[in-house]
Amino acid sequence: MAVITLPFRYLERLTRTDKKTILDKIAFIGSDVERVGEDHADVEFFPDRPDLFSPEGVARAMRGYLGIETGLPSYKVKPSGIQFTVDPALADIRPVLGAAVIRGVSFDDESIQSIMSLQESLHWAVGRGRSKVAIGIHDLDAVRPPFHYIASPRTRKFVPLDYTEEMTMDEILEKHPKGRDYAKIVQDFPLFPLIVDRDDHVLSFPPIINGERTRVTIDTKNILLDTTGTDRRAVGVAVNIICTAMAEAGATIESIGIGGVETPTLAPSVRTVSVSECSRLLGVVLTAATMAELLRKMRFGAETEGADRIMVQVPCYRADIMHDWDLFEDVAIAFGYDKLQDLPPKTYTVGKPHPVQVNAALVREIFCGLGYLEVMPFTLTSEEILYRNMQRLEHPGVLRVMHPISIENTVVRTDLLPLLLEFLNLNRHRELPQRLFTVGDVVDSCLTYQQAAGVSTHPEADFSEAYAVADAVFNEISVDYSAKESADPAFIEGRRADIIAAGKKIGVFGEIHPAVLNAFELEHPVAAFEFDLRAVPGYPGTPGTP
Repeated sequence: MAVITLPFRYLERLTRTDKKTILDKIAFIGSDVERVGEDHADVEFFPDRPDLFSPEGVARAMRGYLGIETGLPSYKVKPSGIQFTVDPALADIRPVLGAAVIRGVSFDDESIQSIMSLQESLHWAVGRGRSKVAIGIHDLDAVRPPFHYIASPRTRKFVPLDYTEEMTMDEILEKHPKGRDYAKIVQDFPLFPLIVDRDDHVLSFPPIINGERTRVTIDTKNILLDTTGTDRRAVGVAVNIICTAMAEAGATIESIGIGGVETPTLAPSVRTVSVSECSRLLGVVLTAATMAELLRKMRFGAETEGADRIMVQVPCYRADIMHDWDLFEDVAIAFGYDKLQDLPPKTYTVGKPHPVQVNAALVREIFCGLGYLEVMPFTLTSEEILYRNMQRLEHPGVLRVMHPISIENTVVRTDLLPLLLEFLNLNRHRELPQRLFTVGDVVDSCLTYQQAAGVSTHPEADFSEAYAVADAVFNEISVDYSAKESADPAFIEGRRADIIAAGKKIGVFGEIHPAVLNAFELEHPVAAFEFDLRAVPGYPGTPGTP
């Protein structure tokens, strides 16, 4: 979730209404007001609406919702006459380029902070931590076109942003804070992506850092936007969102020629939707005219085509509209969820606890009795947390996310123990001892089942503690088990054991390996264990998702 700072003075000017009206209604467009200060509010938006990650985008949406300005926003784009070439050697490195010229910028402290915050929010929501998309914003008047996107030797030198001396690109990856943060994206390539002007001045080393020469300041009047990445659609979305946000602030947008194609166009897409289908899904009887009016309130272009069809123009910045139902959701927002009639279900049933939840509740009670605190890690995680940090081989049945929104959420968890170690990392500043446990679903080759895991960290945590706790848990849940020497690389050799029940390995316990502690930046020993809840008596016999 993205938390956006909305300065009241700037937002009121863009929205053309007062802050009380905005704060009273902003939740209805899909936000959560985190906090309200004297001169600003911090508001949270879902990652599927990156067009709302700036005061300009919020103001545009609010003007529509409040009826101040409805219908499709119009953005005129004229050719700048500037050309951008792309080096074919980038094809296997970072091949996609998007660009635009933004003229007539009038920055103050609030608006310059807005565009910089939008840039970083898009790096997270659209760019997958810059690996998929990286955005560069430059003072156009500090360089001269045409511009060239090239594959450069790693020894090339330039002055990176916030520095005064030249550094090679390898030195930037090693010494510059942004270089250290994002080096993993490009460090394995023999050549590095670089953007230069006609005089060979460096504008940007994407996706790492801009050059100091093109720093944007409050005095900047004209901007060159470059957006590089590996996904053409995502690059285009980032360009459209930034250009339209700047246009809302009063700037003019000009296109750039890339490979003979002028980009961006900022043109809407068009689709035709059914009024009756929308009415059926929402449970509200709508006419074509009413539905078109509601869509215009959400800043779509909408014209009726008979009694049951509406031609909808979707703004270029609405990357979340992928299906007719996405438009129907906006119709519901404009209509008002509070106005939808709630109806009782037609069928009444009597519920009872599922056997899986009965077992899970029993295990939770035991852990709490042993002095452990329950935590609830996310279901999505990454290969780095699950496997590389744990020194384990990647699970052959790992379920991957097809279109992850960040590098931290690329797979569904196959184990719980790594996520507890991640929790310990996040709580390094807390007092010791720390004893945590979790009980929950894991997924193996699309089969969902339950695991339990626990960790204890303090200066004396050791194998004996892990063994004692595991023994207590299995005695309480009536599982007859034995301990056998383990080869699990997440634990110290000689201080680890597999848990065997009914002739099968159902878990492991022991003292976490120092290399794993280092990977999670933990300073104290950790006694840990994890086991499969399918070994608990009473677990449903038929495998599958409960």
